[in-house]
Amino acid sequence: MRSRKLTGWLATGICGLLLLGLFDYGFLSAFGPAAAQAQDEEAAPPADAGGAEPAAPRQSQLTFFYKALGPKYVIAFLALSFTFVALIVMNVLTLRRSSIVPMELVEAFEANLNEKKYQEAYDLAKNDDSFLGHVLAAGLGKLSAGYAQAIEAMQEVGEEETMKLEHRLGYIALIGTISPMVGLLGTVDGMVQAFQTIAQSTTQPKPSELAQGISMALITTLVGLWLAIPAIALFGIMRNRMARLTLEVGIVSEGLMGRFQKKS
Repeated sequence: MRSRKLTGWLATGICGLLLLGLFDYGFLSAFGPAAAQAQDEEAAPPADAGGAEPAAPRQSQLTFFYKALGPKYVIAFLALSFTFVALIVMNVLTLRRSSIVPMELVEAFEANLNEKKYQEAYDLAKNDDSFLGHVLAAGLGKLSAGYAQAIEAMQEVGEEETMKLEHRLGYIALIGTISPMVGLLGTVDGMVQAFQTIAQSTTQPKPSELAQGISMALITTLVGLWLAIPAIALFGIMRNRMARLTLEVGIVSEGLMGRFQKKS
């Protein structure tokens, strides 16, 4: 129970942080450049009488991130972030105990078996959309052919349902793999821009001219890691939970069907 609550809290916290970051990025995408320019104009102090250059206006970190990433990397990371949040929500809902091993189904199924209402038990399992319901329906459906065939049918359905869960989880691992690769692409892209500035300059380039390429190289890597680290962590937590629940399905289903072993 504690591990279940911990998984839910962790996923909720990660989703909240990502949604907050996505809102900030989306706001900056629409209003960032214009707002930053207006703010810079207001904050820029006037030049003194001696002709000294005014100090560079300060800008917020989010504005700096937006300018460093550029539109194409903002769009790429936004797409990855939205997909990641959707996958987390989908897998959290799928890996609930009520969706895998509902205790209501176990109690009702066992009560029907005790009363020898086998058709009612089969209908109950077949109409239940849970992992355990599919397994029990497959077992009872093949019971007329023998207990061994029923167990084999249950194992086949169990493997099929497990594969579906693994596929859903695999997309989270894919996000964890792709995100740093996008960051690495931005790193190479930014360094190419910086060296291109040096190559095309007839004089020694100013640091501000190199800052755009270098900042792109660093910020894209940073944002890619921000996505990859929670994706990899949540994938490991959810995979362990999936393995525990699928094992429980096998134990419960064989326990319920074990009463037919001597009769077949």
